[in-house]
Amino acid sequence: MKKTTILLSLCLGLIWSAAAQNLNELSTIDAVTGKTMSLGAMSSGKGFVLIFHSLNCPFAKLYESRIKAIKSTFQNQGIGFALINAEVGTSEAEQTPLRNYIDQSGLNMSYLIDTGQAWTKIFGITKVPEVIVLTPGQNGLEISYRGAIDNNPQAESAVSERHLERALNQILRGEGTTPSQVRPVGCNVRTY
Repeated sequence: MKKTTILLSLCLGLIWSAAAQNLNELSTIDAVTGKTMSLGAMSSGKGFVLIFHSLNCPFAKLYESRIKAIKSTFQNQGIGFALINAEVGTSEAEQTPLRNYIDQSGLNMSYLIDTGQAWTKIFGITKVPEVIVLTPGQNGLEISYRGAIDNNPQAESAVSERHLERALNQILRGEGTTPSQVRPVGCNVRTY
């Protein structure tokens, strides 16, 4: 049993290591511009925040003003932002609601389409909204933080732990993120 567990852990570690080395090469379509965007090109600053999002998730709507505030605070400090949706395809009819959402919400960021849920699988995303914070590392992009935006998805006024903001401040100070992962709360990602 121990040998099986060790072998399984080793295999998973190698798979994750291979995926981590290829994060720069991940690419997808931005519903806002219609252009293909690569993760490496988008994340050329000090860090990059991917926010897994869905127009059908009420938790994502509850976080809208907080996402705007965080983006406003950190975008001029070298942190980039993008939403990513794993529940739509690449047809014009499916992209239009995403583009309209960006225009109407005032979020003003790329809204990426996770075709075939490739990014969702690579990052192991289970909830919406869930964030991944990427930073430049020795072997390309590295995940510095993953998980919840804060500790109260339903009531912004009751938030006492601002996980994403803390992680971004730690990155800007050149520190490691502590904790580097916080369990997200929200809608389950529908897998296809």
